Amino acid sequence: MSMSTIKLLKYILFGFNLLFWVFGCCILGFGIYFLVHNNFGVLFHKLPFLTLGNVLVIVGSIIMVVAFLGCMGSIKENKCLLMSFFILLLIILLAEVTLAILLFVYEQKLNKYVSEGLNDSIQRYHSDNSTKVAWDFIQTLLNCCGVNGTSDWTSGPPASCPSNPEVKVLGMSFALTLNCQIDKTSQALGL
Repeated sequence: MSMSTIKLLKYILFGFNLLFWVFGCCILGFGIYFLVHNNFGVLFHKLPFLTLGNVLVIVGSIIMVVAFLGCMGSIKENKCLLMSFFILLLIILLAEVTLAILLFVYEQKLNKYVSEGLNDSIQRYHSDNSTKVAWDFIQTLLNCCGVNGTSDWTSGPPASCPSNPEVKVLGMSFALTLNCQIDKTSQALGL
């Protein structure tokens, strides 16, 4: 390769990683905001650490570290940083493929677990204020009611349920996320 091609590649790698680093900073910022304001509460009481704020802080931090290694490795032409960047990207790719395969294999168990967790959360709606806030926010934002509809609410749907929910948005969003992840894995594996 000519020196001009290598220089172009260096700046393209730097630019993309800088963009991802800024993106990671934004995700981390939102995560910290959600942790401080705690607007969403806990929907899965069996996994209290699984909150939107915690997930965003972890994802944002990982993106920032990996992108920083890519930026500094490319602009400084440092072999150690570039190899660390490559290894971390490889680990992330392998983790995504493994997770996608596990999600595909255990899809029905996962759907059952998520459904049970959310239905358990519905039972805590009147006794736990953070759960009430979380459900009210989600139902208002997504224009849905419960997990599978108004029948999930044994004591009648709360005021945050729309008068006539058109779709079962939570179930659809889980199915769509899983479907997209399976498609990405299939493409990556060439299936």
